[in-house]
Amino acid sequence: MSGVVIRQLPEIDTRAFNELCDLLIDCVEGGASVNFMWPMTRAKAARFWGSVAEHLARGDRVLIVAEDLKGHIVGTVQVVWAEPENQPHRADVAKMLVHRRARRIGVGAALLGAAEQAALAAGRTLLVLDTASGDAERLYERGGWRRVGIIPRYALLPDGPSCDTVVFYKDLAT
Repeated sequence: MSGVVIRQLPEIDTRAFNELCDLLIDCVEGGASVNFMWPMTRAKAARFWGSVAEHLARGDRVLIVAEDLKGHIVGTVQVVWAEPENQPHRADVAKMLVHRRARRIGVGAALLGAAEQAALAAGRTLLVLDTASGDAERLYERGGWRRVGIIPRYALLPDGPSCDTVVFYKDLAT
């Protein structure tokens, strides 16, 4: 994919922090069901990314970003290492966010591929995720992810109504 650079962020500096906040706000304002309700404030976004920075410092996840040619963050995904000691092979893919202006040009697929590579590099061969987005479902299916099922009324959309969530997994060992 031309025009976008995918890279891991080992830590979140001030510029990245501000751009990640903008990205999260854009996605929630656009209706993404990613654990936040309207109004999506800068303070809520800052608390979330502050927490992610703490997790990065502890080494319990990887943060991957997509940057446009000007170096601005237009997408992100996290790979969260499973905590139970009997699941050293597993990770969760979380907070796949793509700015509305950067959708449908391959950013999501590139982030997903980078997440899978980061998991493999860390010895994780089973990935799981969930989504409430039909567009994301199609992305995951195209990427070889397997649909497990639907959990009805799992969460709320940012404007209040409940939404179903679809659970997926991908076995990277096969």
